[in-house]
Amino acid sequence: MTTNRTQASAVQADADVGTGRTVGKPGRRPSKLRPFSGVWYVMPSLVVIAVVIVTPILLSAYYSLTDYSLLRSPSWVGPDNYRTLLSDGAFRQAMWQTLVYTFISVPLQTVLALVIAAMVARRTRHRFGAFVRSALFIPVIASMVIVGSVWRYLLATDHGLVNTVLGVAGIDNVNWLGQPVTALVVVSLVTVWKNIGYFLVIYYAGMLAIPNEIYEASSIDGAGGIRQFWSITIPSLRPVTLLVVILGTIWSFQVFDLVYTMTAGGPGGGTVTLVMAIYGAAFQNMQMGYASAMAMVLFVIVFLVSFAQRVLLNRK
Repeated sequence: MTTNRTQASAVQADADVGTGRTVGKPGRRPSKLRPFSGVWYVMPSLVVIAVVIVTPILLSAYYSLTDYSLLRSPSWVGPDNYRTLLSDGAFRQAMWQTLVYTFISVPLQTVLALVIAAMVARRTRHRFGAFVRSALFIPVIASMVIVGSVWRYLLATDHGLVNTVLGVAGIDNVNWLGQPVTALVVVSLVTVWKNIGYFLVIYYAGMLAIPNEIYEASSIDGAGGIRQFWSITIPSLRPVTLLVVILGTIWSFQVFDLVYTMTAGGPGGGTVTLVMAIYGAAFQNMQMGYASAMAMVLFVIVFLVSFAQRVLLNRK
C-alpha cells in the first residue's frame, strides 16, 4: 500500500514538472509570497543603494531648485539656478576646460594603452611579462594626491627635474604650471600617465582572448605585424575600446583631486574643472543650491555617457 502511494506521488510530481505547476508537499497550498522570495535576497543591496546613491541624487535635485546655504534653510526658487548657469561665465569656462581636458586625455590614454598593450602581449607574454605589467600598473594604485604632489615638484620652475633636463639641452626654464594653457595640458598629460596602466590591463586581457589561430592564418597569408594589428587586433578589440573611451570620459568629467593638488584651479582659474566649480560654489561661496544645480548638470552628462555605453555595447 505504501509503495503504491509513493509511486502515485512520484507520478504526480512528474506531471507537475511537465505542466509547469509548483511542486510542493501534498496537502499544502503554495505560498503566495514565493514568487517574490527573491526580492528579500537583494533587499540589503537595494537599501544600501537607496540610502547611498538614490537619496543624495534626489536631495541634490531638490536643492538645485532652492536658494540654500549651510547657514539658513532652503527657500524655493524654481529653475532660477539653472537660468543663472546659462549666463555664468565661470561655469561656461569650467565646462570648456573640462571638455579640453577630456579631449586631450581620453584619446591619448586610449591610443597609448592600446599600443603598449600590443607590444607587451607580443614581446613579453612569456618573459618578464608579469613584471612589465606590474610596473606599468604602479601609477594606477598610487594616490592622486601623491601623484599630483610629486609631479608638481618635478615640474617646478626652479630646480625641477624636467626643467633641469631641458636646461642640459639648452632650453630655458618653463613655468609649466604658471600659465593657463601649459598648466591644463600638463595636468591632462599627468592624468594620461596615471590612467594608462589601468586601461593597458583591460586591453591586454582583451588581446589574450583573441584566438592565436587567426594570427597564424594571417601569417601564412603573408600579413606582417602591423597588418595584423590594424586588421585583426583593433577590430577584435572594438568593445574593449568603447569601454575604455566611456570610462575615460566619465573619469575626466569627475576629475578633482589631481587638478586641485597640482594647480588648485589656477593660474587665474585656467584649470578649474566642473567638479572644482561645484566645490567652490558649495564650500567656498556657501551656495549649496547653485552647486546642486551644477551637480545635476554633471549627473545628466555622466548618465548620458553611461547610457550611450550600454546602447553601443549591446549593439551587435
